[in-house]
Amino acid sequence: MDTSLETSPENRSLLDQLTLAEKASLCRGSGFWHTQSIDRLGIPRVMVTDGPHGLRKQPGDADHVGLSGSIPATCFPTAAALASSFDPGLLYRVGDALGRECRAEQVGVLLGPGVNMKRSPLCGRNFEYFSEDPLLAGVLAAAMVRGVQSQGVGTSVKHFAANNQETDRLRVSADVDERTLREIYLPAFERVVKEAQPWTVMCSYNKINGTYASQHRWLLTELLRDEWGFEGLVMSDWGAVHDRVAALAAGLDLEMPPDLQRSDARIIEAVESGELDEAVLDTAVSRVLELVAKTSDQGAPADHAAHHALAREAAADCIVLLRNDDGILPLVPEQGSTLAVIGEFARTPRYQGAGSSQVNPTQVETALDQLTAAVEAIPADEDHGGSVSAGPGVRVEFAPGFGLDATTDSAPTDSAPTDSATTDRATTDDEALADEAVALAARADTVVAFLGLPSSYESEGFDREHLDLPASQLALVERLAAVNPRLVVVLANGSAVRLAGWEHHAKAVVETWLGGQAAGGAIADVLLGATNPSGRLAETLPLRLEDNPSYLNFPGGSGHVRYGEGIFVGYRGYDALAREVSYPFGHGLSYTTFEYGDLDVEQTGTHAGGDLAITVSFDVTNTGRRAGKEAVQVYVADLEASVARPVRELKAFGKVDLDPGETARVGFRLGSRDLSYWSELNHGWALEAGRFEFAVGASSRDLRLTATLDVDAPPVAAPLGEESSLQEWLADPVGRPMLLEAMGVGEGDGPTGVLADEELLRVVGNFPLRSLAAFPGMAVDHTTLDSLLARLGAER
Repeated sequence: MDTSLETSPENRSLLDQLTLAEKASLCRGSGFWHTQSIDRLGIPRVMVTDGPHGLRKQPGDADHVGLSGSIPATCFPTAAALASSFDPGLLYRVGDALGRECRAEQVGVLLGPGVNMKRSPLCGRNFEYFSEDPLLAGVLAAAMVRGVQSQGVGTSVKHFAANNQETDRLRVSADVDERTLREIYLPAFERVVKEAQPWTVMCSYNKINGTYASQHRWLLTELLRDEWGFEGLVMSDWGAVHDRVAALAAGLDLEMPPDLQRSDARIIEAVESGELDEAVLDTAVSRVLELVAKTSDQGAPADHAAHHALAREAAADCIVLLRNDDGILPLVPEQGSTLAVIGEFARTPRYQGAGSSQVNPTQVETALDQLTAAVEAIPADEDHGGSVSAGPGVRVEFAPGFGLDATTDSAPTDSAPTDSATTDRATTDDEALADEAVALAARADTVVAFLGLPSSYESEGFDREHLDLPASQLALVERLAAVNPRLVVVLANGSAVRLAGWEHHAKAVVETWLGGQAAGGAIADVLLGATNPSGRLAETLPLRLEDNPSYLNFPGGSGHVRYGEGIFVGYRGYDALAREVSYPFGHGLSYTTFEYGDLDVEQTGTHAGGDLAITVSFDVTNTGRRAGKEAVQVYVADLEASVARPVRELKAFGKVDLDPGETARVGFRLGSRDLSYWSELNHGWALEAGRFEFAVGASSRDLRLTATLDVDAPPVAAPLGEESSLQEWLADPVGRPMLLEAMGVGEGDGPTGVLADEELLRVVGNFPLRSLAAFPGMAVDHTTLDSLLARLGAER
């Protein structure tokens, strides 16, 4: 590779002055969080830190796995929550704030965002990923990357690629076909690279079809750089490198953390022996030098108060109102009423995930405190005997209801087996807490129960075993509903939980995900109506785990996981199987109502001409009495596909903010790629001519408007060869006349031989021509076939 094409003159000069040993050292870190410096040439080190949803900088030397003791920083909502905003503008603003905090702490690269698909709801790291849909994940991640990098701080989009589980994550081979990779697991990365040019991309731990991602040349060079045009640096996930020379040759520039005992020596040995071309090493070094040159000087101190306010706004916009029977929300406590707040999560919130993304927050709001403060704004007119007073005669009372099985925001630790006495004691404690909560609910006017997943249920490092809430919480819901039908459930969890079996006990269910340090205030804002909820599900909530398309193939075994569901991930699978779900992808309620109308789908240009453009436009009207935001979604279906395709796929989305009675005209522009599938026969995107349906609505199963359009395109034909079938030869515009001529039949002549026998043609039509050439009495023999192939090659 010609390194001069991508190396500045300054860095070219540095390259010329570096010794071989110094070059090798620059291709790995100097420790857990820094690149290597070369003091004699004035090359400084650059600090990188974890932080998809908040800066996690460790001062001084890191602990042995780089997980504890980080400085205070704003903990924004996790990706699972941010995705529910359906708002790229919000993601840009969060990214901008993250970049400012990084600059204030002299951090050069923030390790995130993670854009891996939510293949299974069991993945323990799903809280760190955006969606089951590649378009939504890609658009939001690109916006966040642009926001961070607007502050002169790099990002590291991760984990590239097909990293969708924690089980055996450092060794497992993700066995996935080409089409599924191209349509599901790669597009989010592709969009971020093409639209935002992240400074770095982080390779994943796992193998892809038997080859480690860290030494996968097709992935890191041919696809990422040659096809997509990535200009930055590729780094490893921490400990993902197995063969440093093979990884370098494949396109992995920076190894993190450094294998000081082996990596430098192996690179030097490989260059000196001729195993590795030094030009390959120079290319990697030049990318490291370009990264160093990009990093900015220290920025101004971060405005943590402003960032906390943004975190609260973001958390509120991400909350999804799943259910709201009888309009119980927003709450309007009446004078003299009692509001029961139940659940330990109300005062000991779970607001972020565990593992490498765990942030040390600058402050934490609790829902209990924020609810109390909000309704306490109006002075009470009487003494209530020591109870928390709120509003004129309104009482807010709390009961924990259940215990937590681990510290909410710390990673689970190994512990000694629990003996039966400890188990009995915990059960007795939970029963006593539940009895207290039920007694409170019985005398309250409204109950708000805060439920969710303890941190021991989901984290980096392990996958979940089921989708259920803890048994103590499930039992408590039923008991609460039995004594008070005005029950609102507020959930805190990093990934999908099973609602079937208990949600009917609640009049309202509010999904808050892991909403960051200001989630408590955001929850109060939504429950009391200060904020109209506008979040939408970025992942389907199934009735049961067994309904998930990946169920039979997750997490695999014997070092392999087979992506047997193919392209039918998430709602694509549920829809194809016509399975009922608790709530579909894109679902979310509001305190107002919206109507859609006047759908117009117009086509200009052609696919063959390379300028096909389809404009989808429609009206959205706020028909309620409150201002609100609507996440509009556009889905496309190929109604005449010759290959298996999803029932519908999200191809555009946006968020519209409307006052009561206001109407907005919304428009989206789609192109050929949005109508295409990946053809494994042609190794490219293929658009089939035919009828397409364009559907607009509020979720994948709440489609308000539809229109169809006939789209013209040249025939999609597989490259012909001796293994092509008789039917494929006859369907090919070039191959057909050649074959007919060889068989002695013209286009205008009547069929003869096998072509004249429809029943025989149906039987042998799918035979490769090579096989038919061996059959006695066929009009095509091996000599004729060789002649056909030669003519075909000459014409094409």
